[in-house]
Amino acid sequence: YALSDEAFPRQVAFRSACTTSHRQVAKEPSRQLNFSLYLLREPPLPPPEPGGMRVRETLQWLSQELGVSTILTSKRDTHLLLLTRSIRMFAYGSSTLILALYFSALGHSDARIGLFMSLTLIGDVVVSLMLTFVADALGRRRVLLLGAVLMALSGATFASTSNYYVLLVAAIVGVISPSGNEIGPFRAVEESTLAHLSDPKTRSDVFAWYVVVGTLGTAGGSLACGWLVQKLQSLPGWTDESAYRIVFWMYTAIGLIKGGLTLLLSEECEARPTPKTTATEEGEGEAFLGQANGGPSNRPATKPAQPPGKKNAMSQISRKSWTILLKLCALFSVDSLASGMIPFSLIAFYMDRKFHMPQGKLGSIMSAAWFVSSIGNIFASSISKRIGLIKTMVFTHLPSAIFLALLPAPTSLAMTIVLLVARASLASMDQAPRSAFLSAVVLPDERTAVMGIVNTVKTLSQSGGPIITGVLAGKSRFWVAFLVAGSLKASYDLGMLTMFLNTKLHGQEDEGRAQPSVSLQDQRRSLDSDEEELETGQQR
Repeated sequence: YALSDEAFPRQVAFRSACTTSHRQVAKEPSRQLNFSLYLLREPPLPPPEPGGMRVRETLQWLSQELGVSTILTSKRDTHLLLLTRSIRMFAYGSSTLILALYFSALGHSDARIGLFMSLTLIGDVVVSLMLTFVADALGRRRVLLLGAVLMALSGATFASTSNYYVLLVAAIVGVISPSGNEIGPFRAVEESTLAHLSDPKTRSDVFAWYVVVGTLGTAGGSLACGWLVQKLQSLPGWTDESAYRIVFWMYTAIGLIKGGLTLLLSEECEARPTPKTTATEEGEGEAFLGQANGGPSNRPATKPAQPPGKKNAMSQISRKSWTILLKLCALFSVDSLASGMIPFSLIAFYMDRKFHMPQGKLGSIMSAAWFVSSIGNIFASSISKRIGLIKTMVFTHLPSAIFLALLPAPTSLAMTIVLLVARASLASMDQAPRSAFLSAVVLPDERTAVMGIVNTVKTLSQSGGPIITGVLAGKSRFWVAFLVAGSLKASYDLGMLTMFLNTKLHGQEDEGRAQPSVSLQDQRRSLDSDEEELETGQQR
């Protein structure tokens, strides 16, 4: 513990303040250990009151609270994953804004548009499930590269043909997001990689910024797409269809750029064996304990753990994790069905049909909603550290469900925008705590498979939503979809609060905050005992 990251800053601060004493202490290791024990006994100082802080201290405190310092000190692979997430969501945001409008310009009915989006999500389930289960065996970087290639091929197909069935096949086999949210194998693999690249105590910060850069990318994509399409439509000889095709060519280019960035990821992103199951470490631990007790250990050596990929991904999930997984899948399916009924592409389609606004203005409105959403996500990690992961998920997501149900009620554009922005500011604040909760509630070896199953269930449930909305829109009952979706999301929030409020996480005493397994009083008694032994040894 004296050599851990928690103790190190206090040792550095003590030595920096007492340089002369440090020189004397360095000559006597026993006294140096006494000083280390003394420092470890002192509890960490709480953040000073904002009114009395200096500017530098205030900025440092804010940097730690918002997770900025965590991201700045993260590994290079973490930065690359955040960058690829941002540009990918930029592409999703640009295509989502015009996807339904593109099919409408091609002359397809609302029911066929809803069917297309549903079949696209079903195809994503199959592709994502296969790639996720072989990700650790095939290699996470290879799976991410394959996803980027599929993304580029889908964009090129949409930009070069108008045939409904060809576009449908391209969307099912490739990667096209009908909702503006994640689709394909990317998220499960990236979240599993980020989980083992980050420290458990700062993991919520990493996941929070993972969501933030995604929503910022989506906001930028919607804004750029809206004004680009409006500019192209104003040029002579350009039709709506030809303007939309340029957006899909841009989507193709981003897929190729993402593939190039994926090649820069290091070997550290790949799955590793769980340290506690390897024979080497257990043998070393037994040898050390045997020497400490004055004799060899009689415990039989354990078999070396199989490297990741040798076992079936499903078989690695424990029975306890399966119980938790089934509950989560049941709740996530309800929430995802609601999300599928009202994706951002259909919200944009609904607002365009109701208020008949130009594409640039529509893109600016949707971009503002995504931008406000990203600002809310910045505070998700800080809130979860204080009230817990589950409470953060529920208390931010439940009001957004109410705003979604009320969205069709106003007759004015201004009030509709207010509800849309209010809903967006809270709707995605549960994503980072949910990812942190999911990565902590299962074992490290199970993360990729569990996250793949969860994302598959969510996407499969989401695929039924557009069909329902398409039928309702065709019967001039578009507003019913908003009301049903809001009610389903509220039910999901109450279910999460009821089932998982007191769930114990791995390495934590409760789901709200990380705590050591030994109480603080016991640690202090142990440190006092160690000091007494050291003093006795010095006297001898």
